[in-house]
Amino acid sequence: MDITQIKGNTKPIINNVSPISEDSLDLVANLIEVENYEKGDVFIDRGKKNNKEYFVYEGVCRSFLLSPEGEEVTISYFLKGSVLSPNKTRTANQISHLNFQALTKLTVASLNADKFEQLMINYIDIREFGNMVLQNELLAKVEKEIGLASLNAKERLILFREKYHFLENLISHVDIASYLGITNISLSRLRKELMK
Repeated sequence: MDITQIKGNTKPIINNVSPISEDSLDLVANLIEVENYEKGDVFIDRGKKNNKEYFVYEGVCRSFLLSPEGEEVTISYFLKGSVLSPNKTRTANQISHLNFQALTKLTVASLNADKFEQLMINYIDIREFGNMVLQNELLAKVEKEIGLASLNAKERLILFREKYHFLENLISHVDIASYLGITNISLSRLRKELMK
């Protein structure tokens, strides 16, 4: 992918969060490396070093953890055009707290987190973009926590469908059930109920 394609793919993602100037876009685009993953690939491993920021160009991925019983628990989904959880929120001393996995064929833009942070320090529009990504991440986490605490399983599924309307037919129902905090059997029952 050449620099023109990188800029073309990156600009709408950034501008959807907080617009930056063409000059700033050039600076960000020059840091980007394009990475491709197959469905099922884990591209960020919990407990391993990761010092990158990511934009999703194509596909769907998720963040997840393993429960004490060894079951996968989906934390968040990231669709085409989204920004992955910022490095600062998903790592400690550049060691990842979470796993990230491609749920479809996946193309991401990655950039060195330290170099990106330097751009945030030097350019106010890039700083505003970075701060807005952090704010959006916090809002999404709070929204999910409130949903898990205050909504029943059926209401959580309805909310999931509103937020990720096409995802249910694209990814594993086991992943969706773990995201909703219910069993796969419960999800199956709720889907039948909602079809009536």
